[in-house]
Amino acid sequence: MQALRSALFNTAFYFNLVLFMLVFSPLFFGPRRWAMWALKLWASTSIWLLAGIAGTRLEIRGRENIAQGPASIAAWHQSLFGTFAVLPLLPDPAMVMKRELMMIPLFGWFARKFQMIPVDRGARATALKTLVNRALAAVRQGRQVLIFPEGTRRPPGAPPAYKPGAAALYLKLGVPCVPLALNSGLYWPRRKFMRYPGVIVFQFLPSIPPGLSRPEFTKTLEAALETTTAELLSAAR
Repeated sequence: MQALRSALFNTAFYFNLVLFMLVFSPLFFGPRRWAMWALKLWASTSIWLLAGIAGTRLEIRGRENIAQGPASIAAWHQSLFGTFAVLPLLPDPAMVMKRELMMIPLFGWFARKFQMIPVDRGARATALKTLVNRALAAVRQGRQVLIFPEGTRRPPGAPPAYKPGAAALYLKLGVPCVPLALNSGLYWPRRKFMRYPGVIVFQFLPSIPPGLSRPEFTKTLEAALETTTAELLSAAR
C-alpha cells in the first residue's frame, strides 16, 4: 500500500514541478521577488502533497531562531526534501547548489532568476572564492544563504564529512550562522523511490554569532548539528 502511495506522490510531485515551470514561466521576465513567491508556493504545495498522499508531515521547531535578515543557514543534507521544504520558511533564501543543476532547461533558468549560488565542485581552486563572492552579494541584499556543509546528500547516521564551504562563508560574510538539524532522510531516503509516513522535523538551532575562529566555528557547528540530528533520528526510530 505504501509503495502505491509513494508512486502516486512521486508522480504528483514531478507533475507539480513541471506545471510550476510552465504556468509561472512569464514570471521569468518580472521582478525576482515575484518568481520567489511562486517558488515558495510550489514548495508549500509539494509539502502538502507529501502529507496528503504519503502521510508524511512536516514539523518546524525553533522558529524563533529563523533569521529574518542576512545570515547563513547550515543544514544537514539527507534528501531532496530538505532542499525545497526550507524555502518557504526563509524570507529571501539564496541556496548554494551544484553548477550542473543550472544546465537543466527551465529549472536552471529559474535557478538563475532566483539568483541561487552555483558551485563548480570540479574547480576546487576557484570554487570557494566564487562561492564567497556570490554569497557576499546575497547578504548585501539582506538574503539568507542556505548551504549544506557536507556538500552532498548523506544518509541518516552517516559519519560527518564537512567541506570547507560553510566555514569560509562564516569567516567572510560576518553574519550569524543558523544550524538546521533534521531527520528527513528517514521518510524521504536519498536516491530511493519510497516515501514513508511519519513526521519530518526541521529544528532551527540558536545562531552562531560572527567572530569565532575557523576551528571554533567548525567545532560549534558540528556539535550543534550532529547532537541534535542524532536526537531527532533516535526519537523518530
